[in-house]
Amino acid sequence: MLTGAVLAAVVALVAYRAHTLTANGSIAAFFVGTVIFGAGGWPYAALLFAFFIPSTLLSRLGRERKRHLRDVDKSRARNAWQVLANGGVAAACALGGAVHHGTLLHYAYAGALAAASSDTWGTEIGTMSRMDPRSILTFKRIPSGLSGGVTLAGTLAEAGGAAMIAAVAAVAGVASAGPVVLGGFAGALADSLLGAGVQSLRFCTACGCACETDPHHCGQATKNVRGFPWFNNDVVNACATLVGAAFAVMVAQAF
Repeated sequence: MLTGAVLAAVVALVAYRAHTLTANGSIAAFFVGTVIFGAGGWPYAALLFAFFIPSTLLSRLGRERKRHLRDVDKSRARNAWQVLANGGVAAACALGGAVHHGTLLHYAYAGALAAASSDTWGTEIGTMSRMDPRSILTFKRIPSGLSGGVTLAGTLAEAGGAAMIAAVAAVAGVASAGPVVLGGFAGALADSLLGAGVQSLRFCTACGCACETDPHHCGQATKNVRGFPWFNNDVVNACATLVGAAFAVMVAQAF
């Protein structure tokens, strides 16, 4: 456990210094990393790194274009809520697996991280696409970056993000690849569906545009026009990782 805490502290500090995590985000990452390493050792840590390192690198691609996406509820440096939304379910599954020694909880852990990876890859690469995203529910064009939008590049990236975690899970002996990759992709699909139908969508009367923040970047208070006001992007991400964990378990049980 001590080794895991030291490793988690180093990673959290490096991420903070690299401006990929806020101060409270680095504290949350320290606790999540400590739990995961303590529960599953190096095999579990390998999956966490397989999520964290590529996601960090992808966030730096197209930085100038992404800087203009100020209407969405996604900041470049992740805060504590964003860290917990992406890693909380995985940490809980890891802890459960350590206590109950159940093979299916290994699949749940890997599926949760695969969903987080899939969604992150899809977002980071999808927002760089020159194609206008379309709502996964209505197929209408929506502004780039708003939740619920899909592009071909983003969808292919989602598959790649899930496959990355699945491959590492198989090599590390945590879980076989098939259920994990399917769980990850199912989680990313759930993320898009929830983002398009249930997540809070707001409107700025001053700028005359849809957004996900309150207040808008212009300083004007915004009005909720769709979804539940409390159902923000962090809640969507947490639900997506839960779906990824559950789907990976169901596939593993079936086959």
